[in-house]
Amino acid sequence: MAGQEGLIVVTGPTCSGKTRCALALARDFPIEVVSADSMQVYRYMDIATAKPSPAERAALPHHIIDVVNPDEDFHAAMFTAMAEDRIGQIRARGRIPVVVGGTGLYIKALVYGLAPAPARSERVRKALRTVMKTRGTAYLERMLRRLDPGAAALVRKNDGVRMVRALEVILMSGRRVSDIYAGHGFRQKRYDVRTACILPDRDRLFGDIDRRTLKMLEDGLFDETRRLLDKGYGPDLRSMQTLAYRHAVAHLRGECGAQECIRLIQRDTRRFAKRQITWVKAQQDHVFFASADTARRTVSQWLQEEARGPG
Repeated sequence: MAGQEGLIVVTGPTCSGKTRCALALARDFPIEVVSADSMQVYRYMDIATAKPSPAERAALPHHIIDVVNPDEDFHAAMFTAMAEDRIGQIRARGRIPVVVGGTGLYIKALVYGLAPAPARSERVRKALRTVMKTRGTAYLERMLRRLDPGAAALVRKNDGVRMVRALEVILMSGRRVSDIYAGHGFRQKRYDVRTACILPDRDRLFGDIDRRTLKMLEDGLFDETRRLLDKGYGPDLRSMQTLAYRHAVAHLRGECGAQECIRLIQRDTRRFAKRQITWVKAQQDHVFFASADTARRTVSQWLQEEARGPG
């Protein structure tokens, strides 16, 4: 699109090889990664989030990793502001930014901007949190489903933070979140974006997920989770309610054995990957690839064009 900055995105479900693809590209091109991963933003949470290793980050600079503590808020608006800032800094250094990650909402917010939402109300939010604490997330889920079925369908089960925010918007504005998003439309792109989506064969992807889960345990997931709890990061935090960490907490509390914990992490990660696949398949502007290697070849061509510049 004339007059718009180009932007390359590499996305796909968890365990699809996005980081591997980026590291291979970095051997041939002066790129830096803008991470679009809603879990890698948290400090001290390294194993279950599959952050790139220190050696990998030394070989290829990654941005928007380790930017908040596990008890701090982080959302799409914060990601968008940070990503725009990092993209500008990377370009100013004469290098090429590549957005890499599987959090579709973050990528969509960066490319299309965010739908306008009413100001936050601490009073309303506190009241909703009290309801959640006394009656559970299932009660909030029923409330949201009744008031805004469209928004309820987009919020993951037990994601109390997003349920509270959606209900807060409804109570503050009198409008459904799904109607606000529909009015925004997400039709006007802010970048001339090209998106490579790595979408491996499902059996292969699920096998990789199962193997990664075993490696998490070998790498010390239980010890890392124990350290987080010892630092005062409680199990009710949104960050601690995510994949693998909530399961590890259950194991440390004696609620499930190690083998059952592994089985549950594998099962829930496969379910999460299925939801990610459904999301990316609905995006009209993605180019799909069966492996990180096939994606790398096409993205290499895009980077060559980016390096040459317009004309």
